[in-house]
Amino acid sequence: MSKNVKTIKELADELGTNKTRISRIINKNSIPTQKIKNKIVLEDNSVSLIRQYFKNETQQQNETQQQDETQQQNETQQQNETQQQNETQQQNETQQQNETVSILRTELDKAHSHIEKLSNLLDQQQRLALQDKKLLEEYKSEINELKSLKMPQEDKKENQSQEEVQTIKKQMEALNDKIKGQEQLNNQVSKKWYQFWK
Repeated sequence: MSKNVKTIKELADELGTNKTRISRIINKNSIPTQKIKNKIVLEDNSVSLIRQYFKNETQQQNETQQQDETQQQNETQQQNETQQQNETQQQNETQQQNETVSILRTELDKAHSHIEKLSNLLDQQQRLALQDKKLLEEYKSEINELKSLKMPQEDKKENQSQEEVQTIKKQMEALNDKIKGQEQLNNQVSKKWYQFWK
């Protein structure tokens, strides 16, 4: 083959790509080719066009790849930022939850101590109530004892006064009986005298 022509394979090897890509560039851009001994060959003119297209396409691919990489980096960065935001939010929520738990524990401790104080006060109140009840019972028993000590004297006085009243009643009854008896005698005597005068 002459130095002025190259096969698709030679050009692909030179450009570091495969025959399919070179064939695609040829078909896409309608680059002229020749057939020598059942092989497709390219003249210098066509080779330079293919090189230019390849360079442009590679550049576009590189730009696209760079854009894709940039986009991917941006997406990754956004994902990282979102993840950091989520982690920060989770940390804040965890911190708030810990603070809430701490506050609730403090309040619970206060409530427990308050309940304990109230229990102690209630216990003291119950003890005082029992002491008051015992004292009241002791006072009642003492009052009953004092009453029982006074009652016999009063009973004796009452019994004495009742006995005196009964004695006086008996004496009055006896006097009434005597008076009645005297009246009957007087009536009988007056009747006798009356008959005597008749």
